[in-house]
Amino acid sequence: MTSSFSNLSLAEPLARAVAEMGYESMTPIQAQAIPVVLTGQDVMGAAQTGTGKTAAFSLPLLQRLLKHESSSTSPARHPVRALVLLPTRELADQVAQQIALYAKYTKLRSTVVFGGMDMKPQTIELKKGVEVLVATPGRLLDHIEAKNAVLNQVEYVVLDEADRMLDIGFLPDLQRILSYLPKQRTTLLFSATFSPEIKRLAGSYLQNPITIEVARPNETASTVEQRFYSANDDDKRRAIHQVLKTRGLKQAFIFVNSKLGCARLARSLEREGLKTAALHGDKSQDERLKALEAFKSGEVDLLVCTDVAARGLDIKDVPAVFNFDVPFNAEDYVHRIGRTGRAGASGLAVTLVSGSDARLVADIEKLIKKKIELEAIEYEEDQPKGRINDGRRAWREAGETGDGRDAIVSAPRRERERDHRGGREPREQHRGFRPAVASRDPFFEKPYEASVAPDAAPAWEAAKTAPRSSVSANIKPKRKVAALFKAVQPEASTQ
Repeated sequence: MTSSFSNLSLAEPLARAVAEMGYESMTPIQAQAIPVVLTGQDVMGAAQTGTGKTAAFSLPLLQRLLKHESSSTSPARHPVRALVLLPTRELADQVAQQIALYAKYTKLRSTVVFGGMDMKPQTIELKKGVEVLVATPGRLLDHIEAKNAVLNQVEYVVLDEADRMLDIGFLPDLQRILSYLPKQRTTLLFSATFSPEIKRLAGSYLQNPITIEVARPNETASTVEQRFYSANDDDKRRAIHQVLKTRGLKQAFIFVNSKLGCARLARSLEREGLKTAALHGDKSQDERLKALEAFKSGEVDLLVCTDVAARGLDIKDVPAVFNFDVPFNAEDYVHRIGRTGRAGASGLAVTLVSGSDARLVADIEKLIKKKIELEAIEYEEDQPKGRINDGRRAWREAGETGDGRDAIVSAPRRERERDHRGGREPREQHRGFRPAVASRDPFFEKPYEASVAPDAAPAWEAAKTAPRSSVSANIKPKRKVAALFKAVQPEASTQ
């Protein structure tokens, strides 16, 4: 049961900002976490994605930091008191914007630092002094080593998307950062998924934590309709077109497992008439932010992305999510489909499953504790078909024993021949061995003719007997140039 924000007794600046943002009733994670964080205890919070975890830790932190607010311009009066760590640049930027809105009527300062951007503007903000620092681990370490960020007065540490922060990729950087912090601090961990291994690891960073789980661990939102369609790799783009058309969808996330696959799929969908943008780790930060803004504003219909966009991004009213590739980690499935059906809205999650994805689907089934039923999808004839699909069809029709490259090259010619006869030629003609086609080039039908006389000496013998020049063949002769002045001949001596 939710309660009102007015029951929290927030300070007037925070209450005014919350009311201005239209917040009235708290979500379950907010109703349970905010009172606990206000007491200064460590918290491990698990809740479905899209349920307002950012406000659940930001508002109580700002409330407790109000005792440190100062109108002084001296950086010494504004040391870092709260550190919020996040795994991706986009999520860090989003959380920083939310915190700035909550603190707009206070004298507390906040800023964000993340990679892919020039360090100079970030350094200027840090030198001014900030109470709340939002950061990604790599860039924060850069600023620590450059003496731009001093963390010896940090009182609160927040690990958002904690399961990702504590995995093997981020753990070394996280351990280095925590070594710069005071041992006496409040630590808050929030995520939508917590594996048993992550929970055990998190216990080493927390002191008598309060565990808050507002839903069954790793549970997906009930507002998201989950559908699993059987589709081979050649038909997946066609399946996306079909679902978009039958459901009348205007916008959607499309998740793939690799950067290269992301770029290729985006280009293919763009060629097929869909307004598409790509978002992956090889894009510059400026390109990534522009792609997000274009998607938020409606200039782009489909955002093709890797799991860099699977965590925490809050874009309202996105009706659907497509898993073009089944994720390698089952936890990523929960985060991916959480990009739709946010804040109580309804959404659709479509996963396209090929024959090699059986193990990955079984992992998802085990995680969400739901039986997954694969459905067939019926395609309309006017749906676009990719070149790869046409090529492989030609390969199959040509038979399994021929040269595959010849089969693909000859496919258009075979189609023209069928059209010329006005009908489809029998499939039996394409099975098994295909006799070689006679060449029409007269050059290959001529008998062999020797290029030299039979009694002529071989070229290498002729080379031996040829007179050798005194000048090497590799030295180019000097070019003759007309003289501008006539050379003066020396006069003969009379003696």
